[in-house]
Amino acid sequence: MTGDEFARRFDVSRETLARLTAHCDLVLKWNRRINLIGRDSEPSIWWRHVADSAQLWRLRPTKLRHWADLGAGAGYPGLVIAALAAEAAPEMRVTLVESDVRKAVFLGEAARAMGLRPAILSERIESIAPLDADVVSARALAPLDRLLDHLEKHRRVGGVGLFPKGDTVHKEIESATQNRRVEHRIHPSITAPGAAIVEVGAVSSV
Repeated sequence: MTGDEFARRFDVSRETLARLTAHCDLVLKWNRRINLIGRDSEPSIWWRHVADSAQLWRLRPTKLRHWADLGAGAGYPGLVIAALAAEAAPEMRVTLVESDVRKAVFLGEAARAMGLRPAILSERIESIAPLDADVVSARALAPLDRLLDHLEKHRRVGGVGLFPKGDTVHKEIESATQNRRVEHRIHPSITAPGAAIVEVGAVSSV
């Protein structure tokens, strides 16, 4: 997938495409120095990372004021979401949480190149104050049971979690629901067979 193919498939403007292209260019440049994405995924960055992130935007709730991305890393999905929101929902706030200082610096550089102003917190997720977010996302950060703990702390009442998972998604759900009830939906991923996005609603003790 090329940038132009992404723009057609996801129906984004030239301005949004330019922002995402600037991000991809920086990811590939910085990836020589710090590990942002797997080297084997560089040639397919638009499909493996940008499209994989953008599919979360289609699952967003109707009322959306604040999106928090935990373990933001290279900015997938957080900076992709911020780029899409800049045009479709400019009033929405985006917070990126990344404890690795080098990756947090990268996120700041990428955000400036993209003309975006997300909040970037270079702290451990466990140590920050509750974020009160409508959506909490995390990609390749932790097993689902640990993500549920973060979700409960950082979402506002009625908020949701959106967590991309690989082909172990059903095992992770089984493990996460052993000691609690988890309202969830599984959305098949468009980018990888067997992968899915787990949308999490209410969570309560058994």
